[in-house]
Amino acid sequence: MDRKIKKKKWTFKRISLYAVGLLFISFVLYSFFFADKRSKLNVDLEKITIAEVKYGVFQDFIPVTGTVLPSTTRFLDAKEGGIIQSIEKETGDLVQEGDVIIRLANSNLELSVLGQQASLYEQINRSTTTRLSLNQNDLNQQQRLAEIDMQLGLLEPQFKRFKTLYEKDLISKREFEEVEENYKYNLKRRELTYASYQADSTARMRQLKELDASEGRMRQNLEGVSALLDNLVIRAPINGQLATPDHELGQSIVRGERIGQIDVLGSYKVRVRIDELYLPRVDIGLKGSFTQSNQSYELVITKIFPTITEGRFEVDMEFTGDQPESIKRGLSVRIRLELGNSAQALLLPMGGFYKDSGGNWVFLVEESGNRAVQKDIRLGRKNSEYFEVMSGLEEGQKVITSSYDHFGDNEVLLLK
Repeated sequence: MDRKIKKKKWTFKRISLYAVGLLFISFVLYSFFFADKRSKLNVDLEKITIAEVKYGVFQDFIPVTGTVLPSTTRFLDAKEGGIIQSIEKETGDLVQEGDVIIRLANSNLELSVLGQQASLYEQINRSTTTRLSLNQNDLNQQQRLAEIDMQLGLLEPQFKRFKTLYEKDLISKREFEEVEENYKYNLKRRELTYASYQADSTARMRQLKELDASEGRMRQNLEGVSALLDNLVIRAPINGQLATPDHELGQSIVRGERIGQIDVLGSYKVRVRIDELYLPRVDIGLKGSFTQSNQSYELVITKIFPTITEGRFEVDMEFTGDQPESIKRGLSVRIRLELGNSAQALLLPMGGFYKDSGGNWVFLVEESGNRAVQKDIRLGRKNSEYFEVMSGLEEGQKVITSSYDHFGDNEVLLLK
């Protein structure tokens, strides 16, 4: 007897069909809700630079270029104009204080000096004549006083004798009165002559003081006029090395023209030009350093010139210790100028990424090393080597630091 075969509801074919449908639906749902929809770009590892974030000492410095100059320089300017008559020292020569460098000739100045000297000598002679006259008048008055005193010396005893004789009625009244009148006249004459002498002496002392002051000024003027000719001789004011432009015999030099300079050897400073953006942060006492012949040399800012020229200002830096033996005037040195104190910080190496992201985000390489994704960060200070990372990154993470120019708006980079 035949049996009716019951059909199976869940056959392998049906189960397979449902499984495929379920997988398809799951894929669609995953793609819609969970899949990474960010734009991606394949990038060749050899064409990018990857750097690791690390802790270290952050040195707040800027690289600047300085020019070596002597610490002490004296400029030579022509005090008087003239024609170069002789050149005693050439540029590069070592000179001692007082050495003649250049002699000038100026006939007009020489004639003027001779005229002024003659006039001053004439005034001094007149002053001397006046002095002699005052002294002679003083001597004459003293002589008159001496003569009066001599007469009084003779008349006083005679007056006393005649008075005694008159009181004893041994001489007549007329004889006594003649002697008395003569004696009193000379007393009065001496009184008046002495008063005149005192007044003249006071005036004479005042006039002599004025004459002394006037003669002193005239002699100073005479020395000054004579010094005008000395100004035609250019001498070295200090010991050092002479530096002058090319001069020729017969060349005309005008008053105030710079003839050259003298540099004191053995001591140097460095003049540095710095961008005006750093002016508020630069102060006297800031330190810097540079390396030459595998040896480091330290400097410190001693003077700031706040005048801005072509967007830069200048400072003078002096060596705090030894200075290079081979250092010379005009040599350029690359200096690391410290703007603040060193401190421990999270450091990210400098790179072209900053130009594209402004330091607000970077491409962070995942641990697998196969992908790099955009990551928001915040940077602080920077120097020529590192950025100071304030937030968004951790020590040991790797970041693409080369330029992002060719990455477009892609948010994920697939590293091949």
